[in-house]
Amino acid sequence: MQAGLYEDDLYDGAWCAGRDDPLQWFEVDARRLTKFTGVITQGRSSLCDWVTSYKVMVSNDSHTWITLKNGSKDLIFSGNREKEIPVRNIFPVPVVARYIRVNPRSWYNSGSICMRVEVLGCPMPDPNNYYHRRNEVITTDDLDFRHHSYKEMRQLMKVVNEMCPNITRIYNIGKSHNGLKLYAIEISDNPGEHEVGEPEFRYTAGSHGNEVLGRELLLLLMQFICLEYLSGNQRIRHLVEETRIHLLPSVNPDGYEKAFEVGSELSGWSLGRWSNDGIDIHHNFPDLNSVLWEAEAKKWIPRKMFNHHVAIPEWYQSRNASVAVETRALIVWMEKMPFVLGGNLQGGELVVTFPYDKTRSLGVTREQTPTPDDHVFRWLAFSYASTHRLMTDANRRVCHREDFAKEDGTINGASWHTAPGSMNDFSYLHTNCFELSMYVGCDKFPHESELPEEWENNRESLLVFMEQVHRGIKGVVRDMQGRGIPNAIISVEGISHDIRTAADGDYWRLLNPGEYRVSARAEGYSLTSKKCEVGYEMGATRCDFTISRTNLSRIKEIMERFNKQPIRLPVRQLQNLEFGTQFKFFFSFWLCVIALSIVMSRSGFFCF
Repeated sequence: MQAGLYEDDLYDGAWCAGRDDPLQWFEVDARRLTKFTGVITQGRSSLCDWVTSYKVMVSNDSHTWITLKNGSKDLIFSGNREKEIPVRNIFPVPVVARYIRVNPRSWYNSGSICMRVEVLGCPMPDPNNYYHRRNEVITTDDLDFRHHSYKEMRQLMKVVNEMCPNITRIYNIGKSHNGLKLYAIEISDNPGEHEVGEPEFRYTAGSHGNEVLGRELLLLLMQFICLEYLSGNQRIRHLVEETRIHLLPSVNPDGYEKAFEVGSELSGWSLGRWSNDGIDIHHNFPDLNSVLWEAEAKKWIPRKMFNHHVAIPEWYQSRNASVAVETRALIVWMEKMPFVLGGNLQGGELVVTFPYDKTRSLGVTREQTPTPDDHVFRWLAFSYASTHRLMTDANRRVCHREDFAKEDGTINGASWHTAPGSMNDFSYLHTNCFELSMYVGCDKFPHESELPEEWENNRESLLVFMEQVHRGIKGVVRDMQGRGIPNAIISVEGISHDIRTAADGDYWRLLNPGEYRVSARAEGYSLTSKKCEVGYEMGATRCDFTISRTNLSRIKEIMERFNKQPIRLPVRQLQNLEFGTQFKFFFSFWLCVIALSIVMSRSGFFCF
């Protein structure tokens, strides 16, 4: 389905014959009579291997074969001229058979017989075909199952907004390299505003423009939520009323338009993958892993640096840095919204990956690099994979060589293939949001006819994963006057990764079931701790904090108010006091001054 991870891998990215001679063939069993109409071939991406010409043969029993002919001569189809661009050959006349073979006749001189093949055709009606009936997936959802251009996507989002104006809002987070707006839709019972205590969730798709299944799944999801909300589905109504949901279906619309223009059959594995200026958006974020790990090695945490909200390096923010405009728009969006949980939909595989995506060691071997929240990430990944129709099915077709079903359909990103600067790692280290990648199908660009089945494969997973935003603890951090405190730090004992409160003082901390010692602190306030228990039932446990000002912060406030000068009473007020009262006043005053001076000097301040 896609290229191998390593350029010199001889066993990845295509079918290759055992020997290089004209007797080799590639065969497909359609399992039933099928009207075959054409063949599409492509070279192997990892090496210079492609077939330049081939014959096509068909059979009903796999023993007797008929070669497609041009008159009395065998028909020779022109194949590929390089490894990337797909070549489609339509048969002069459709042919009905069960089996079809592609027989390479010539190939690139310095390469081997390797190719990627897609067979075109339509199954013939056969209600008695057990294999077809067993594997047929039918959806009852009345949704718009087709591929949408940028203009059609925008129109569909508008239709959903008009159908459900009270729970939806369309907005954009920025523009692409070519000036296309990056549209998102918000789904909430109060769209346009953050509600205290209500978590914010996001799905994004299409960072690789040619991986289009995720884009269509989000367009289907917004239709589904709207229609089910209107029909009174209690599960959907609860989700909408208790969550602020954001769906961004096309992170890379420029790349998608390139892939969409040539279509599912001819898009290839790289056309449209990158942004218009050639950048892989998903791996274009600053490498904060190295910043954090270096600080840990130097023992700067927690005295000189926090273990969370790691700052973006200055070099990354300069104009000369190779940062896509789409990436910058995503970062601003991620910093603006207090997201708690997010998923980015990818294509070309069936697996859910979780941070870290970068290995900590410098070795060449792939190894797991867990976060402090590894146990939470594993549960989040499993919640999607286990409810997907295929990800954990041991009998399913494997997309490539690795069978992720053996790992419950999940894997640590670094142990699959290391990638610095991923969206997942950045989200975890720079914001409060836990981000995962869902690879939702082997085929990056499935045919329109396959979209209903892909929707059925992923629908329950999409909903279950959103519901996980309500797992763990939540609350509000307030001062003694009941006001919410922004940027208060929430720490969980035993987990060296903190989070911060939002602008209104509310927070959400994803945790697995168990009992935790949780602390809240803020600049100028005393640290407060309590035990918070997370149950197995769905719904975050309420865990509020009220924290008081420290004496030092009060002293600083008083000193600032009086410009760091001693407090002076008017002389007339002092003259009107009796001698004994004056003596008590001066004695108390200078005693306070001495005490303040001692406290301030120890804190780096001096009282004059």
